[in-house]
Amino acid sequence: MEKLELRYEGKAKRVYNTDQNEYFWVAYKDDATAFNGEKKGQIVDKGLVNNQLSALFFEEIEKAGIPTHFVRLLSDRDMLVHQLDMVPLEVVVRNIVAGSLSKRLGVEEASCGIVL
Repeated sequence: MEKLELRYEGKAKRVYNTDQNEYFWVAYKDDATAFNGEKKGQIVDKGLVNNQLSALFFEEIEKAGIPTHFVRLLSDRDMLVHQLDMVPLEVVVRNIVAGSLSKRLGVEEASCGIVL
């Protein structure tokens, strides 16, 4: 499998075409952003962790009988996926009430009931 030209670059990953038309090569980045992109930096091994966690989540979803685009890991930071049409959806998961959710709900930022 050969990685070809860059097809898409987002905050967390780069998606490349491959020499096999039915697949994309996904490379996870160490880049981090905050405050809607106003603050930027890098977190060591963030791409590695995101790649491994994504693979784990895709495998668990598939075990539940829900098909995904995941094919296999290519390296610590790269995975092979089936080509698909993207749904432009971003999901943010936190174990705290913070950010815009805190503002929208009119509650203090807190984790497990402890005010931050």
